[in-house]
This record gives sequence, C-alpha cells and structure tokens, in this order.
Amino acid sequence: MEQAPMATASTPPMRHRSERSTPVEPSQRETLTQVQVLRALAATSVALRHAQHDAATLELEAGRTFRAWDPIPWSAGVDIFFVISGLIMVHTSRQLFAKTGGARLFLSRRIARIVPLYWSVTTLYLVVALLAPTFLNQSYINFRFVIESYFFIPTARPDGVVQPVYELGWTLNYEMLFYVLFTAAIVLPMRWAVTVLLTTLAGMVLAGRLAAPLSEPFAFWTDPIILEFAFGAIIGIMCASGLRPSGLIRACVAATGLGALMLAAAFPDISIGLTRPVVYGIPASLIVWSAALAPGDLRHESLAARWGAGVGDASYALYLLHPFVIRAMRIFFWRTGLILVLGPWAFIASALAITLGVAIITYRLFEKPATRRARRLLGVGSSARQQLRPCPVPAHPNTDRSSATTLPAGDRANAIRMD
Repeated sequence: MEQAPMATASTPPMRHRSERSTPVEPSQRETLTQVQVLRALAATSVALRHAQHDAATLELEAGRTFRAWDPIPWSAGVDIFFVISGLIMVHTSRQLFAKTGGARLFLSRRIARIVPLYWSVTTLYLVVALLAPTFLNQSYINFRFVIESYFFIPTARPDGVVQPVYELGWTLNYEMLFYVLFTAAIVLPMRWAVTVLLTTLAGMVLAGRLAAPLSEPFAFWTDPIILEFAFGAIIGIMCASGLRPSGLIRACVAATGLGALMLAAAFPDISIGLTRPVVYGIPASLIVWSAALAPGDLRHESLAARWGAGVGDASYALYLLHPFVIRAMRIFFWRTGLILVLGPWAFIASALAITLGVAIITYRLFEKPATRRARRLLGVGSSARQQLRPCPVPAHPNTDRSSATTLPAGDRANAIRMD
C-alpha cells in the first residue's frame, strides 16, 4: 500500500511526480529484531529490580532476610532504553529529514505514541492516591505538581527528588526533551541534523556544568544522561550507512558492554564517582550497537526471537505498568501467606509473569488502538505520509536526489514495528 505507482520509461514526468510523492515514512514499521528483543530485556530488567525490592520487603515482614541477585545493575535497563531511543528516532525517521511537514509528523506521532498510555497510568496512580494512599511510596500531590507531571515538566518534590507524580515518568521527561530537540533538527538532511543534534546535546551538558547549580527544570534538562540519546543517534547513522560487522566482532563488543556492567555491579563504590553515561551509558551503547548492526530478516528469525520481538512491542506498557502488578502481587502473597510457603523467588517469578501478560494485553487492547486514535485526532494518520515533500534545500550538483529517500535492501527486509 505504501509503494509508489510504477512508471514506464515513456512517461518521465509521471515518474518525477511519483518520486516526489513517494511516502516518506515506511520505515516506521521497519525494525531490527535483535533491538526489539533488547527492548524486552531492558524493560524486564527494570521490573526485576523492583520485584526484588518488594521481595526483600516481604521477607523483612516475615522476619527473614533476602539476598538480591544483581550480577549487573538492573536499573541500566533505562540507559539501554535511552540509547535505543536515539537509534530508533534516526532509523525510523530517515525519510522525514529535510521534508516539508516532516517535523510536525514526527512530533505528532511521538505524542500519539507516548501520551495516551502515560496519561492513563498517571490518572490511575492519582485514583489510587485518593482511594488507597497507603499503597503508594509518596504522598506529595498538589494541583501544580499534577499539571506539570502531565505535561512532562521536571519539578522537584519537597524531598528534592525531581520526579513526576508517577515516579517512572522521569524517563519520559527526558524522552520528550529529546523529541523536541529532534523535531527542531529534522528539518535538515539526516547527517546535518544528527550533527546538530549531537552538538546541541553536548552543549547543553557543558552549559549545565559551567552554570551549575541551576534551578529546575534546567538542571534536569542538562544532566549528562541526555548524552545517551546521542550515543544511540550515532548508532542510527551507522545503521543507515549499511555497516554490518561480523558476528564475532559484534559478540566481542556485546561481551565488553556486558562485562562493564558486571564490573559496575561488583564495584559500586567506584561507580558512584563516575557519571551515569560512563558507567551505564557506554556499556549500554556497546550492547545496543552489537544488536542494531546485526543482519536480520524476520522470515529467518527463530521462534524465540519472534516472541522476544513481540514482547519488545509491549515493552512500553511493561515498563509503565509493572509497579502496579508487583505491588498487587506483594499484597496478595502477604495476605494469603504464600510468601511463607513459596518463598521470595516464587513471588518474583509470579510477579514478572503476570506483569508480562498484563503488558501484552494492554498493548494489544489499549495502547495500539489509543495510539491510532490519537494519530487520527492529530491529523497524522497513514494518509499524512503522502503529503510530505522535500524541503527546497539546494543540492550539490553531484548529489543523487533519489538517494535521500531510497532505503538499502537489507533495511527494507526488517519488518516489525519499532515506533
């Protein structure tokens, strides 16, 4: 449905119009299967960290001790998400760069993708805060705080922690900042846009360090963690260039990243003195690099890879919903006495399994339909792609105009959702 009509050699004017009106966002459904699997693992790692925390609480209430299993810092799943986000924004937006209307289409689709589920979860959290506040970890809620949370404005709570009403939303505050910066840069050709984006991110961090201490939200927006989006954007350029290293090289790079995370977990005191992009961001980038640059064709993927990629589709729901499920399971295990009979690891396994099921159901029955509805409301449904045109940017005489919108055959073969 997204291919331009074929034109014969005898009708060059029609071919010219076809090239200029070819849909410029088919890559929204492109993906790299191993990156999708990595998204699933990243979300699961964050959920595992929180499940172990609740297991420790249960064991303490039962008069026992619980020793967490932390071969790597499970919270580094967030850093993997940030790197993947930088990669995916470049990878799926290649045909939006330097297109009239591309910036609006990009930002609108990001809003449609992020806002419905996040606002719904935040509203659910507020309902719980009103009806059963003892279930929550914090009770600071006022009108301004709620409004700023809904609109991704970083705000410090009375305890000094910069988090929205629903605490996990701090990562989305960074995501939305990155989307705004990306929107400003996407009016340029891809390589120029990424160069401007990287310079902006690095400049913001440098300015934040030179002007410290800054008030909020500027201190939050200039935190070095935003460099992890830059790491991902660089990987996105590598993907677009067609770089495909050998399996041995990719395995060595991934092992290096994993080993660095294991060292960070083994020597936390040393890690504290370094910035997060160094301790978690660089290792996460190595792991994402090895997954993103793998040759892939969904038709030849294993069943496990396909299943993992499907979980990757639901990773956003998994990330946002897991605290609700884990807390409910904690209450259930305590009140029924199951924690005394089955032990903490049965609780963890059960909580993660149910979380996964809830995430997949939520993705299919709520998140996907809500995203489609939001896109229609914003006027960026599938028909909006047809309306994009190249921006009137002077081209170099030796530049092939068609190369700006032509995808490598290997990239066209990758075909599951990643937006």
